[in-house]
Amino acid sequence: MTAADFKDYRFALRVREQGEVISVGDGIAWIAGLPSAALDQLVTFDDGHNSRGILFNLEAERIGAIILDPSEGIASGTRVLPAQPTLEIPVGEALLGRVVDPLCRPLDGRELQRPQAQRPIDTRAPSIAERDDVHDPLYTGNTIVDTMLPIGRGQRQLLIGDRGLGKTSLAVDTVINQHDVICVYVLIGQRRSEISGIVATLADSGALAGSVVVVAEADAPAGLQYIAPYAGCTIAEYWMRRGRHALIVYDDLTRHAQAYRSLSLLLRRPPGREAYPGDIFFLHSRLLERATVLTAELGGGSLTALPIVDTQEGEIAAYIPTNLISITDGQTYFSSQLFATGSLPAIDLTKSVSRVGGAAQAPAVVAEAGTMRLEFLQFLELERFSRLGTRLEPSTAAKIERGRILREVFRQERFAPRPIEAQLATMIAFNEGLLDKLPLETIRPALTDFAARIRESDFTLQTPRSKWSNALHAWLTKT
Repeated sequence: MTAADFKDYRFALRVREQGEVISVGDGIAWIAGLPSAALDQLVTFDDGHNSRGILFNLEAERIGAIILDPSEGIASGTRVLPAQPTLEIPVGEALLGRVVDPLCRPLDGRELQRPQAQRPIDTRAPSIAERDDVHDPLYTGNTIVDTMLPIGRGQRQLLIGDRGLGKTSLAVDTVINQHDVICVYVLIGQRRSEISGIVATLADSGALAGSVVVVAEADAPAGLQYIAPYAGCTIAEYWMRRGRHALIVYDDLTRHAQAYRSLSLLLRRPPGREAYPGDIFFLHSRLLERATVLTAELGGGSLTALPIVDTQEGEIAAYIPTNLISITDGQTYFSSQLFATGSLPAIDLTKSVSRVGGAAQAPAVVAEAGTMRLEFLQFLELERFSRLGTRLEPSTAAKIERGRILREVFRQERFAPRPIEAQLATMIAFNEGLLDKLPLETIRPALTDFAARIRESDFTLQTPRSKWSNALHAWLTKT
């Protein structure tokens, strides 16, 4: 050091608070001291690694902190120093195409470039004055969703059902189908094999380049699982605040709630219904309210949220599912009965609803989809009635046959999203009765042929219906 280094140095009394770890275990540290501590404040542990923690429970004699970087150096007597008021993570373009943990540390074996900005993981949701109406569609590439349960940019659509019924597959399909929307996929409490499969699917489809995958796997500390959805939301908000469109998938909030319950019980917070603390509703509502469409004055960006929640034996009246149903703008319900019969995706239209997505549908899609939902629901009732073995009137039998055709139209392989133009062609063909004369086993190959021909043509959603109709007649004749 030189004399220049001490030129502006002044002797003065400097006061700094510090605490001391009383006990530690299960990812929780109990701390004495820090009289000015605040809830959710970030602290560092003097363990040789500068491990971090979040103050989570304030009591008269001690403070409970969640340890984000567990290490053997954190023990009784370890010094604790206050850091930032809240936890901040790096955000920006450098994260695109990367797999990171909730603290934005790379998990894909590559170094992370210097971030463009830092943002706190917990920010207030946009106010009413900052929000615009949902008016643009966000296409999933799934026919039954885009036609019957449409999703708009800025909407919060819940994917709900028992485990293993295809909720993750629909979410991955939606990410694959995006071209001008940046996607953030948050994986909470998943096994490493499941995580690897999702990342590989996104990479093989080319969708990973425009996405960020945030991972807090099953054996990660409960603190990282707790902050994972907030970190993912902060990453996505970076683009929304810059006038761009973003999509975030929370897979899933059931495990997030379980991680929060574990932390709360370890911190001796009073348990409520199903042992969850009462503020779990506030946590999830605070998170999902950050998804919206901003006004044109703020850039017009949007953040669409697809939270996933598991049910047990189809019980949607459980605590966490009912909370999320009341927070979101609609739910897409996956049925184990439909899954068992091979009706994939196993989406039950009788229990599914989209409350705002219809306002964002293209006029051509609205015109064709208007009666299809009612026709399909009538078919489901008539099909149950026909199983009784009663003799059916010709008109009833015709409706059942049309319903079976529509069910074939809705069937779709996973990880194979359909362009919205191909879906519109399918709806026009069905409504005009062009599919009625085809055997059921030939309908799906015909739809695949539609999609291939449309990719080679100049058809769009603005193409006149008469032109669509003439082309479909010609294509079916050749098929």
